[in-house]
Amino acid sequence: MEELHSLFYFLELAGTFAFAISGATAARRRNLDIFGICAIAFVVACGGGIIRDVCIGAIPPAGLTNWQYLVVALIAAALTIHFYPLVQRLNRPVLFFDAIGLSLFAVTGAEKALHYGHNGEVAVLLGITTAVGGGVIRDILLNRVPVILEKEIYALAALIGAIIVVSGHYVDWISTDWVAIVALSVCFTLRILALHYHWNLPVPGNNKTDSTE
Repeated sequence: MEELHSLFYFLELAGTFAFAISGATAARRRNLDIFGICAIAFVVACGGGIIRDVCIGAIPPAGLTNWQYLVVALIAAALTIHFYPLVQRLNRPVLFFDAIGLSLFAVTGAEKALHYGHNGEVAVLLGITTAVGGGVIRDILLNRVPVILEKEIYALAALIGAIIVVSGHYVDWISTDWVAIVALSVCFTLRILALHYHWNLPVPGNNKTDSTE
């Protein structure tokens, strides 16, 4: 398999680490055992990337063949287990690390699709898939309604990040590295601001029949 630019490979590993912490923290809150925490951490960290790789024909997926992804996910899970009281002191740690992973994977997902010769539409869609896939798997395994199916600004932030990457690729007015930095910064900032100020997409009607944590 062709090597991605070193920056995007680093971002992919950073996103893996961030999502693994998100998954491990959520699993720890549900009182899963050590194996369960590690399994959730790995699936959350690599799930979106595996789906992306299957879609673009990067077979077998890097998340299954590259040992570094597994090691990074397990290290993140181990750190979360060992320093869980410290992690808990962060303000809503799952959402914070999830926002980091969302931003990083939206960028790397779109960039990898472009790297494999796919058009802008495919790159944007797979950027979103890479970004939200792990979170969806986490929520399903932990018996929660996935965030992207509710009103929160989540997938929209990934969409904007992926569009910036694709736009920078076609316009080519600044370097790819700077496009990546701008895209992940915008995506992360939008997600954090949405959480802080409770920005939500409109929901038809005012009644909510089921409440989730």
